[in-house]
Amino acid sequence: MKLRALLAMGDLHLEVITGEDELDRTIRWVVTTDLLEPGRYLSGRELVLTGLVWRSEPGDSEVFVRALAKAGVSALAAWDLVAGNIPDDLVDACRRYGLPLFKVAPDVAFATITEHVVRRLSTARAADLAAVLDRHRQLVAGVAEGAGLDAVLDLVGRDLGMRCWVLTPTGRVVAGSHPLPGRVDPAALARAFLTAPRLPHRLAGAGTSIFPVAEDTVSRVADWFIACEGDWEEWPAERRALTGELAAIVALERARLDDRLSVEGRLAQELVRLVVSAAAPDEVLPRLELTGLDARSSFVAVAAAARGPLRPGELRTVLAEALPGPRPVVGLLDDEAIALLPVGDGGRDVAGEVQRALEALAPGLEGSGLALGVSDVVTAGELRGAVEEARYARRLAAGRTDPVCVVGHGELATHVLLLASVPDDVRHMFRVRLLDPLRTYDEVHKADLIRTLETFLQNSGSWTRCAEQLHLHVNSVRYRIQRIEELTGRRLSRLEDRVDFFLALRLG
Repeated sequence: MKLRALLAMGDLHLEVITGEDELDRTIRWVVTTDLLEPGRYLSGRELVLTGLVWRSEPGDSEVFVRALAKAGVSALAAWDLVAGNIPDDLVDACRRYGLPLFKVAPDVAFATITEHVVRRLSTARAADLAAVLDRHRQLVAGVAEGAGLDAVLDLVGRDLGMRCWVLTPTGRVVAGSHPLPGRVDPAALARAFLTAPRLPHRLAGAGTSIFPVAEDTVSRVADWFIACEGDWEEWPAERRALTGELAAIVALERARLDDRLSVEGRLAQELVRLVVSAAAPDEVLPRLELTGLDARSSFVAVAAAARGPLRPGELRTVLAEALPGPRPVVGLLDDEAIALLPVGDGGRDVAGEVQRALEALAPGLEGSGLALGVSDVVTAGELRGAVEEARYARRLAAGRTDPVCVVGHGELATHVLLLASVPDDVRHMFRVRLLDPLRTYDEVHKADLIRTLETFLQNSGSWTRCAEQLHLHVNSVRYRIQRIEELTGRRLSRLEDRVDFFLALRLG
């Protein structure tokens, strides 16, 4: 904003006393002072307002104006309300130092001048900054593949005096114009983002406002969010609009960092599919190296599925965010996300680390949930068995009601660990041959043979307990077991046949 713009503000009634040829100077801010030597509080290009309380003798004007000129002030606006004039010594001092001087009308308050000028400056800055941010958005989208968010947030902080940060729903700080103040807890910001009934949301205790990045297209647990100092409800319209522009830039940067469409992402997806399909080691190990993993390392497999509206791509994002350590490989198998995580020499409680990381998301999972399974530590050559083990553990977790449930390999029974190493086609054929005759019979006759078999085995072959649990007569249970034996050619009095039925039911 230039000095001559002050004269166009008719409500201010400012009059030029000196410096008519300096009206193209720019104003950065407005400062009111009654100090004789205010230089240490000035940083240049201010419009200074004063009521001359500092003046006790004519020589004071020289001291005052010299301090303003040395600080690089753009102009001075003054009026002595008590004397009803501007003293000649102040006018002379302003002429000597080349400082434009404006006369303030007696009926115009300094607060009114400040309000008008600050509003004009804020509007201009918001427009200028929006243009800069728009240019940066184009750069992020196309030209500047390596551009980041720190520079944009620093620009917002420097030009608007508004410090901002970008965080994930787990409370991880992605970028910021400054370090988070000690009074601001990132976990509290994340919890407020996940649970706020509406966004934007003001977090009163932290003096911070929270904005979504892509509220209409991404679930909150998979979105990033922006935290800005101040109360957004008190901001002018221009600043509110600026947060929308900033959110668009953050969304672009997040999309740029999403590796699903990158070479690395495609390699990760291919590696997961190879491992699950039981590809030979000479196919898996080279792909492992291509993804940046060391085939000599030890690994843990993690399987994850979501209950509720969370989409597979969002599930993959959440899993990658929650996994500890560097460089996990994450791929999708239909609605299930599979990760291969290098763990060095082992000895880590990966299931516990993932559980703690995901618990931060629990407040945002109302009506939905996450189920995860974590395998034991294995070598690169044992990855397929580890993935199967993790998937079994994930199925066990899915049967529980917690918003976030992580089951580690230690909770799996021995037979599950054994079955995890059996090829899919063999397990499928085993299950079909043993149980399909019973399922077909149940569909036709509504005989409930499968449920009877499972209850009979759960009660260790006790006719009485099985009958009580099914609310049947013992003779009815005997009839059903006889029909099961006739349809399958097995005898439930034999231990090996009971074991086969037990395993087939677990595979189902």
